[in-house]
Amino acid sequence: MTGEPTIGDVFGEMIRDAYAVTTGIGPRPLVGGRLPRPVIEIIERDDGLVNGAPAEHYLDPPQRWQPYDHRAVDRVRGQVLDIGVGAGRIALDLQDRGVPVTGLDTSVGALRVSRHRGVRDLVLGTVDEHVADGRRYDTFLLLGNNLGLFEGRERAPALLAALAALARPGAQVIAHGTDPYGTTDPVHTGYHELNRRRGRLGGQLRLRLRYRLLGTEWFDYLVCSVEEFAELVHGSPWRLVDVDDQDHPYYLATLRLA
Repeated sequence: MTGEPTIGDVFGEMIRDAYAVTTGIGPRPLVGGRLPRPVIEIIERDDGLVNGAPAEHYLDPPQRWQPYDHRAVDRVRGQVLDIGVGAGRIALDLQDRGVPVTGLDTSVGALRVSRHRGVRDLVLGTVDEHVADGRRYDTFLLLGNNLGLFEGRERAPALLAALAALARPGAQVIAHGTDPYGTTDPVHTGYHELNRRRGRLGGQLRLRLRYRLLGTEWFDYLVCSVEEFAELVHGSPWRLVDVDDQDHPYYLATLRLA
């Protein structure tokens, strides 16, 4: 035994179990019929920091959403691509409103839960891979702090280009981000400084997810200020046209196709 996790669909397994615990039903029975309680998502940072959080929030109905989620869905128009659809909480609400929405995710397990919950249009893959499908959208949603998918200076140009390739004229991106720099906790301020010495953005996280015996590969996930995000967008096919920071340090950044 090495002590290292088996690489697998961490998010999908976790969401499946959270759905089963919450509802008593699921896309397939749990092994032995037993439900782990509570279902905890473990996030491990490359400096050794480990955090855990209950996974049930991925299933939250609108009455348990944060205010910025409501403001984001109120701004959608046209055909919507929900990037990182997860368990489908946003997509289901948009469907109920009569909004045409497609859910995109890289997790097979999460898409199974989304489908089981009633999301009708789902795609497995990354934004880059989806370009080849020939579909086009008016609104792209990156909610649940999924501005993090921009990763950093290296990844952002390619993601912005892929979104532009999927966009109809006048399309918009609505992304939920978090400004990491208000903290005085040395665990986090020290990590910001370490990142800067490595030539990275201060809030550019290097993470892996853990659930039970599974783990993901290490990946980058971006937590950045509005100013840093504006720099990443500069020179791309997109313009930053609005920042809603009513719930600071959380914010909604809206991009429009230039």
